[in-house]
Amino acid sequence: MGDHAPGLVIRDLVAGHGRHPVLRGVSAHVPSAAVTAVVGPNGAGKSTLLDVVAGVLAPVGGSVHGAAVRPAYVVQHIAVPDALPITVRATVEMGRWSRRGPWRRLTGRDRAVVDECLARLGITHLAGRPLGALSGGQRRRALVAQGLAQESDLLLLDEPATGLDHEARQRVDAVLDETARDGVTVLRVTHDPDAARRADHCLLLHEGRLVADGPPAAVLRAS
Repeated sequence: MGDHAPGLVIRDLVAGHGRHPVLRGVSAHVPSAAVTAVVGPNGAGKSTLLDVVAGVLAPVGGSVHGAAVRPAYVVQHIAVPDALPITVRATVEMGRWSRRGPWRRLTGRDRAVVDECLARLGITHLAGRPLGALSGGQRRRALVAQGLAQESDLLLLDEPATGLDHEARQRVDAVLDETARDGVTVLRVTHDPDAARRADHCLLLHEGRLVADGPPAAVLRAS
C-alpha cells in the first residue's frame, strides 16, 4: 500500500437514521494502519458510525476527516435471492469496480487481486458456487474478500465474523491484522471480546456517546 493513509478524526458527530439522533457528540481518533474495534451494546450507534464514515449517511452535525475517497464497506446484512445467478468469484470481482467501473473488462492484475482475496479468506474452492447457495458464514467471507479486493486505504466492517466457526473467525482476524500491517486503516464493529482484545485500538459506545477510547484492555474493563 506504500505510505500509510492518515487516520480518521471524528469531531462532535451527531447522526441518525430517523428523527432522533443515534450518535450524540461523538469525538474520536481512529489510528492509521491499525485495527480499531468498535464495541458496545445493541443500539449504541456502532453501525451508524460506520455508515457516516462510509459516506452512506450524512451527519446532522460534526465531521469526519481523513476518510478515503472510496472506503471499502463490508455491511452486516445483505439479502441475496437464492435464484440470483451471481457466483462467489463474480461477487469478489465487484470489488474491482471502484477502480475499473462496472462495464470495463478486468485486467490481469484485477484477476490476480481477486484470486489472492479468495485465497486469503479460504474460499477459492467456492469461487464457482452461487452466492445465494452459501451458508451465512461462507457468504460473510465472500463479502470480506470483496472488501479487500477494493484495495482501499480504509476498510470498514460491520460484524465481519458473524456466523463463522472458530477457525474461520481466526482466519478473518488474521487477514485484518495483515491488512492493517500493509498500511490500511481498519475499523470493525464487533461483539466478540476476543476480536476486540486483539485489536490495536478500541472505541466503546453507549447510548450514542463515546464512553471510552484507547487500548483494548483498558476500554474493555470500562464496558
